Amino acid sequence: MAATALVRTALNATSRIATAPPGRVAFELFRNPLLRGRVRPAERDLHERATTGELVVNGKRARVYHWGDGRRPVLLVHGWRSRASRFTPYVRGLLDLGLSPVAFDAPGHGDSAGRATTILEYRELIGRLAERHGPFEGAVAHSFGTCCTLLAMAEGVPVGRLVAVAGVAEFAYLVDGFSTVLGLNDRLRADLVRRIERVLLPGAGDIWQRFDATRRPELVTAPILVVHDEDDDVVPLRQAHLLRAAYGERQLRLLTTRGLGHSRVLVEPAVVDNALAFLTAPRPLALELARVPAGPAALPAA
Repeated sequence: MAATALVRTALNATSRIATAPPGRVAFELFRNPLLRGRVRPAERDLHERATTGELVVNGKRARVYHWGDGRRPVLLVHGWRSRASRFTPYVRGLLDLGLSPVAFDAPGHGDSAGRATTILEYRELIGRLAERHGPFEGAVAHSFGTCCTLLAMAEGVPVGRLVAVAGVAEFAYLVDGFSTVLGLNDRLRADLVRRIERVLLPGAGDIWQRFDATRRPELVTAPILVVHDEDDDVVPLRQAHLLRAAYGERQLRLLTTRGLGHSRVLVEPAVVDNALAFLTAPRPLALELARVPAGPAALPAA
């Protein structure tokens, strides 16, 4: 907290000085994960059992993983400052059910090269993995991985059904949340938006519309299970409600939990069990299963 406060004060103070580059500093902080998650002891065995490979996106080497015999592939998409190994409970469960997990470490994450990545690099990796392993029977996405996966699905990547855990719905929320955490003033926020449009994602069209997972729901027809914790202090529950409003209750079911936060909700055993049941149920049954509460930490579907 002290470090965040120091950065906030410095950025806003220097934004008033014409020769200072606070906007560039904020931009670099926005686009760089800065920290790489390590493989945890509980993840190591399955992580080392994966068949690994590499894909190159924008000149950056990305590590890719798959397990199983290749039949009934399920894609796993990690969030910001995370890595594929965080899906260990899902990998184990999917293998037990005869499915074949597929995952990647995005550039700047895990064992991949680079310092930064973008939603378009995620999109390219998802598409290329679909060409190699797909069509995907399903996908599980966490946090930032959710809007990346829904973008890929809206643009034609075949995914049979999606579990979105603690997911980001609005692309603009990434800027809003970042600006709030660092307390950026209006000048810095506007400068950050310009840099994202002109430097990070040039030529990508109207990024605030194209990358917003709520804008083109008619392009995604797969059943969706959204799991979100009421106490998530990284991605607020409102993002889950926006997804539900966009896709409607016939296609999407929302399961809320309490007391798990942003990261622990992904690996909560009851959440994993519900996700696996949703992914493997006969299609008409999948949305009904999404109504079932995940256990003592969970609330009935809202």
